Amino acid sequence: MERRVAVTGLGAITPVGNDVKTAWKAITQGKNGISRVTKFDATDFKATLAAEVKDFDPLLYMAKGELRKNDLYTQYAVAAATQAVEDSGIEGKIDPERFGVYVGSGIGGISTMMTEHSKLLDGGYRRISPFFVPMMISNMATGTIAIKFKACGVTLPIVTACATSSNSIGEAYRAIKHGYADAIIAGGSEAAINPLAYGGFINCMALSQASDPDSASIPFDKRRAGFVMGEGGVILVLEEYDRAIARGAKIYAEMTGYGNTDDAHHITAPDPEATQSARAIRIAMTESGISGGDGVYVNAHGTGTPLNDKTETVAIKKAFGEDGARKVKVSSTKSMTGHMLGAAGAMEALVAVLSLRDGIIPPTINYKEPDPECDLFVTPNKAVKDDIKFALSSSLGFGGHNACLAFKKA
Repeated sequence: MERRVAVTGLGAITPVGNDVKTAWKAITQGKNGISRVTKFDATDFKATLAAEVKDFDPLLYMAKGELRKNDLYTQYAVAAATQAVEDSGIEGKIDPERFGVYVGSGIGGISTMMTEHSKLLDGGYRRISPFFVPMMISNMATGTIAIKFKACGVTLPIVTACATSSNSIGEAYRAIKHGYADAIIAGGSEAAINPLAYGGFINCMALSQASDPDSASIPFDKRRAGFVMGEGGVILVLEEYDRAIARGAKIYAEMTGYGNTDDAHHITAPDPEATQSARAIRIAMTESGISGGDGVYVNAHGTGTPLNDKTETVAIKKAFGEDGARKVKVSSTKSMTGHMLGAAGAMEALVAVLSLRDGIIPPTINYKEPDPECDLFVTPNKAVKDDIKFALSSSLGFGGHNACLAFKKA
């Protein structure tokens, strides 16, 4: 028998706040988390803006001696997981063998890779840290969280580029739904704002080269010309619904659907026909019993690249139909958080869940010039109140990966 799945805990380290309450307030108020890069000297780079995490204190979540053993992406993940587990109240109330961790990273410890490679070139291999390999590999956030919370059950790090944490949450949902676990810590983390990753994205023509933070990440706007790199870690605790009810847990929302497809089209560009991205949305809709656009919010992938936003508009229209798509409320919170890469899907799932709880559609900020090819209602500049019943979060990743998560008001 298929089981229902609840969201019972949330945690967030983001460019707009280092806890859920702060980040959600910033999102609903339309605060921009984008500013000039401070993590390295970007003076000679064509792009100079990023959405960095600010004032992060890892010592709130990890002992000082652990910091040199963990890349920043793992630190972000552990911090967000600690918040989410505490919020859920599940620790000590679950069989460890029925407790899992699905936390992904699109890139993993790339800053550690840079640091240790420099040591090799400067002084030979003996200078390489003994913690280099575990710090670098992209499964270590999952492993570290599992150790911290004694989660001995299904444990799986997923890597699907920008769809990473959406797939992580979706696969966790399926594992609980079909009885492989009773609760899973799920989400994603990324800490890749460094010269190597930044330069790579510039050279593949992906980043916005705007100098004004308010003109940089502008999804669905006709002026859009690339995304802004972001970072952070975001975690949801998913739990079998009846179990959560029985223990008196707070339920933010019910997760009701998950679509996972691939364009099989191009290594970086989405298929402009949007056939498979639309199918991912339809799968999540069908599982959830969504038949039209009334009472539905879609947190779009909305990167602010010319092709992505146009393609996503097509996907939403194909999934909901032309008439249904006109009724859907859409926004891209990447206009505020930048593109958090492997953490983006989890951030946007968190926004979808809180939108349901509070009846608020967050805005797409700095929207000025409508694009006829992106002609849906994208909630320009200011949040709106709406008693929505369902919220979808869609992600499109390099490699053609498409993921859509569906949540229902609790």
